[in-house]
Amino acid sequence: MYMKRRNHSKECKLQVVKEALEVGNKALVARRYELSPNLVQRWVKAYEEGQLGQEIVSSPSSAEIKRLEEENEQLKKLLGEKDLEIAILRDWIKKKNPPSIKYQFSRFFFEFLRFS
Repeated sequence: MYMKRRNHSKECKLQVVKEALEVGNKALVARRYELSPNLVQRWVKAYEEGQLGQEIVSSPSSAEIKRLEEENEQLKKLLGEKDLEIAILRDWIKKKNPPSIKYQFSRFFFEFLRFS
């Protein structure tokens, strides 16, 4: 006996291919969809070559990765500087604007009651 040949839609193929690329295990995805691992491999290869109606899957170039890493470092440095500025301004506000007399009294009163 032989299995009847099945025709799969482009959407079905793309779904299988995307899942295979995400999972990283083509055989596992093939078992899930009851397909041959070789068929899934062919679909993935066709997808990467742009033959399934999609653009070629390409990884970013090393120059692009380096540029993004440098930008990331600059942003981390800027964020650290902003955090430091905020801390300095908070300290300055505390020194320039001490708590009001009313606040100090209520704080003292509640502390007094707590220890009584």
